[in-house]
Amino acid sequence: MDEGFLGYPRSNGMAGIRNKIVVVSSVVCVNTVVRRVVEKIDNAVAITHPFGCGQWGTSFSNTFNILAGLASNPNVYGALVIGLGCENLFSNRLADKIKESKKPVESFNVQDVQGGTLGAIEKGVSICKRFDKEAKDLKKEFFDYSHITLGLECGGSDATSGITANPTLGIVSDKLVNLGGTSILPEMAEWAGAEHLLSKRAINEEVAKEIMRPFKGKLIENRSPGNIAGGLSTPEEKSLGNIAKGGKATIQGVIQYTEKPRGKGLWLMIEPGLDVVSMTALAAAGANIIVFTTGRGTPFGSPVAPVIKICGNPKTCDYMASNIDIDASKIITNNKTIEDISEILWKKLKEVCNGEKTITEKLGFEEDIGIWRA
Repeated sequence: MDEGFLGYPRSNGMAGIRNKIVVVSSVVCVNTVVRRVVEKIDNAVAITHPFGCGQWGTSFSNTFNILAGLASNPNVYGALVIGLGCENLFSNRLADKIKESKKPVESFNVQDVQGGTLGAIEKGVSICKRFDKEAKDLKKEFFDYSHITLGLECGGSDATSGITANPTLGIVSDKLVNLGGTSILPEMAEWAGAEHLLSKRAINEEVAKEIMRPFKGKLIENRSPGNIAGGLSTPEEKSLGNIAKGGKATIQGVIQYTEKPRGKGLWLMIEPGLDVVSMTALAAAGANIIVFTTGRGTPFGSPVAPVIKICGNPKTCDYMASNIDIDASKIITNNKTIEDISEILWKKLKEVCNGEKTITEKLGFEEDIGIWRA
């Protein structure tokens, strides 16, 4: 089954590699209600956040679109949206947006349920039990890799990232693209100093100009204190390592934050480059799997997309072994090549697409999301 995987068919033609039920809070006030519902459903995950009320403009649209995107991810079977009833991010409007993905969706407000929070929890559990039964009855089917969207993320980068884990992921991304799949490279700030290299790979002049536009007349420091402590000497060094995750494929276009790719192949995403914000944006853009490269280590995951962690720092692979799926430090210590490790990563990606759990999933790190308040 080298050229495909067994996944869950979706009514909109997409395929899930997981079959989750998501319970989404439309406003911070009902986060606890959402979590109480999820506690009683094995296959459910909570999507909670600190927003949903008193938001306007870009702040409002970012919250709305990210929540809708997460719940619309191909790995989601069905979604329940719970609101309070007096916020300006209406639960029914969010549910209507999610319904565009043609999955089962329901919504209600706590203020409209007899019994308050206890009544709302009972109602939510009842709805999710029905979704869960339907999800368990769904049979897997064979799909080719054109149904996979891969998120290319890095965080806690250090001097090993750009010469081990990142180029390893670039090879895997190119292979997926060659098989008809889609890859998304986010973290716009981390292209600074290397944007001209990306622009040369654009499919046309218009896309090349889009890539260059955010950097005109700007000097960007893209290294965190941890990056500097990890040995990244300049912003350009970090950027060269970052873009290695995108391999050598032609860049099809640039999507904005909360947007989805408009076709197959490699796409760039404009967003701030904060790890949790980037991961959330990738899942909301439809990534049904994410590979996260790290040098210094990081624990978090995604509520809807399995996350494979790959690390090239020998010390981190030792100290944080319980957080790492792929040890790329053998490139440094055992004379392994980037191509050797890319074969291991590709095998892991195939196994995860066929249902094998990542370490992040096994640890239950599936509740972290971040929303950009631009």
